[in-house]
Amino acid sequence: MKYLKTANLFLLICLMNLSAEAQTKHEKILGADISWLPQFEAQGKKFYGDDSVATDVVAILKAHGFNYIRLRIFNNPRADSGYSKKGYCDLAETMKMAKRIKAAGMGFLLDFHYSDNWADPGKQHMPSAWKNAGYPDLQDSVRNFTKKVLAALKNQGTLPDMVQVGNEINHGIMWPMANIMHLDTLAGLLKAGIAGVKAVDRKAKIMLHIACGGQNQESRWFLDNMIARNVQFDIIGESYYPEWHGTTDDLKNNLTDLATRYKQDVIVVEYTKMKNEVNDIEFNLPGNKGKGTFIWEPLNYQEAVFDRSGHQNEFMKIYPQIAAKYHIQ
Repeated sequence: MKYLKTANLFLLICLMNLSAEAQTKHEKILGADISWLPQFEAQGKKFYGDDSVATDVVAILKAHGFNYIRLRIFNNPRADSGYSKKGYCDLAETMKMAKRIKAAGMGFLLDFHYSDNWADPGKQHMPSAWKNAGYPDLQDSVRNFTKKVLAALKNQGTLPDMVQVGNEINHGIMWPMANIMHLDTLAGLLKAGIAGVKAVDRKAKIMLHIACGGQNQESRWFLDNMIARNVQFDIIGESYYPEWHGTTDDLKNNLTDLATRYKQDVIVVEYTKMKNEVNDIEFNLPGNKGKGTFIWEPLNYQEAVFDRSGHQNEFMKIYPQIAAKYHIQ
């Protein structure tokens, strides 16, 4: 009996150590959003490793310093106005990709759009299944949908480490119900999404993602209003595209202020250009508050790290250098 108690204690300590290791393994994030990958693979597109042999993209990215993958999820992409009649970026496809991410030992960020199609500052369309819902029913729908997705991922052992409740939400979500003119409603729906996450996984990090990389006043206005309404979150996510969000000096000034002003950590959760500059700014924020970056769709968007034939290009060579410079594991 004494031996069994000792063995159980030893097992408990091992599990605690593994849990602590998992939490610290990706303390610094070098991430990529590769949500288009299943579509490319279905089309027969291949991607090639350093030896010019066709290889799994997840493995290629990991070999070049990436340690985190971001995936977007839509409510019903097969809807009439949805993203894909084939169901890409739905729950089933997300579960398949989540298995690949976890099998590679990488972190996983799940990005809820709360729409059947793209959600961004220029459009936040209500999911078709919820278009006639009143506010209380919509809160329940957001909570239940979020909980359903997290529960399905938990059941196959692939819970996300971090969750976005909404995508680029600085102009609100699910228009017109929760646009930026209805701050109380917006905050209530964000709380419903967060509650859905926490009902399944209390440890998941919650991100609020805004597209204001170089806009400090707008960033502060949004965050102050959500904090005043008691929206509880762990990470400030920013998009940075210089054509919309200003210079890298604008980015640095904004992120430095956010890192100093708020208790939350800061992540550049979408960017593509100015790779070295963006990562240098992020990983040198005061108080170690800059936790990492996610390049958006590096398989084919803007300054992609693969050429059109699927072979790596000069942009890919930047990332092992970034990983080494900032000791990213």
